[in-house]
Amino acid sequence: MNTYWCEHAALPDGIRRSVRIEVAEGRIAAVTPGEPARPGDVVVHGVTLPGLANGHSHAFHRALRGRTHDDGGNFWTWRTAMYAVTHRLDPQTYQALATAVFAEMVLAGFTVVGEFHYLHHAAGGRRFEDPNAMGVALLDAARAAGIRITLLDTVYLEGGLTADGHLPLDEVQQRFSDGSVADWAHRVDLLADDATSRIGTAVHSVRAVPAHDLAAVGEFAARGGRPLHVHLSEQPGENAACQGFHGCSPTELLAREGLLTPATTAVHATHLSDRDIELLADTRTTACFCPTTERDLADGIGPARRLHDAGAPLSIGSDQHAVIDPFEEMRGVEMHERLDSLERGRFSPLELLGIATVNGYRSLGWDDGGVLAAGALADLVGVRLDSPRTAGCSAAQVVYAATSADVTDVVVGGEHVVAGGQHRLGDVGSLLHEAIAAVRR
Repeated sequence: MNTYWCEHAALPDGIRRSVRIEVAEGRIAAVTPGEPARPGDVVVHGVTLPGLANGHSHAFHRALRGRTHDDGGNFWTWRTAMYAVTHRLDPQTYQALATAVFAEMVLAGFTVVGEFHYLHHAAGGRRFEDPNAMGVALLDAARAAGIRITLLDTVYLEGGLTADGHLPLDEVQQRFSDGSVADWAHRVDLLADDATSRIGTAVHSVRAVPAHDLAAVGEFAARGGRPLHVHLSEQPGENAACQGFHGCSPTELLAREGLLTPATTAVHATHLSDRDIELLADTRTTACFCPTTERDLADGIGPARRLHDAGAPLSIGSDQHAVIDPFEEMRGVEMHERLDSLERGRFSPLELLGIATVNGYRSLGWDDGGVLAAGALADLVGVRLDSPRTAGCSAAQVVYAATSADVTDVVVGGEHVVAGGQHRLGDVGSLLHEAIAAVRR
């Protein structure tokens, strides 16, 4: 049994001082506020938060950071650069890159990641000897980096959508497709959960999966009790194409095919109608906001507060990794609301922390995480309160002051993966530099 003594800790009833957290077999055995440190306790100064969930990630997009800003453009021009990165990704280079990216996440305070995985095959759609070689590379990378993972194995069958119908797959997109829902489901069934990994499902978007296939995906996910994620209304163009071809919004299409449930997460949910918000809330579908990506790609500002008030849970993700920083994503939810509403305090610090912790864990199929309480997963994050960024701030408002650079300790399943601001793998910057160079040569 390990015991962590926390100067401050964010417990379900608020910030408490002098908290001892006992850990046994990867779970929290006891939480006792108001206790002095004892010999042998691991001391965590500052404030200790529950594990933070990165609800939406594309690991290979990290290779694009700082390289897509010279010609302006929009999401669609950025996507062309993103597709180019895929050419040098195979199971070996992908595992090296994902290991470094996941280590960067842990160093920043993320303890679980939802990896939205659609890069399944080799060039031209050729199958690897192990049809799940790329997914296994991601699972192995998460294990090496010390982060929990929900592999959101993604259906991708068509090349796009216009008002006239679906487009064929292009050369790059052939790597993403299994050809049919049945073949996709067969491949996914070869994967299995373990102590630190969950196998989830995803529909890439209504652009990439025909309406007549959506219900089968939902049924497969439900049979296995797997979470189901989907890119939803990130761009106005998607809405226009769906309205033109299907006569409804993407949200209405998913609802019609039975894909909106409490196990579903709609990623981005940026351009929604009143009816869309009502449908997501009524079904308790989670909306995963990725503020640093949504502003980097000029996507727009989604209706976070309206969704929250209507009853749809919110979570956060770093998506294409323009930034990997849970505090920046949490603040982004609030700051985008301020810009849109001209009001401050749209979300309280406690609400933002809940979005990043318990909501995110649940959306990824880890219902017993994201909280510092007896019986929960032993995932916790220590944040210093004496840095140039956090000095003088209240422990209860640290989400408005801290950055990833202020994370000192990260414990995942009782394992101390980051200590004193250092990841157990060593120099994460060097790992990233080498892995990115290998796919950009």
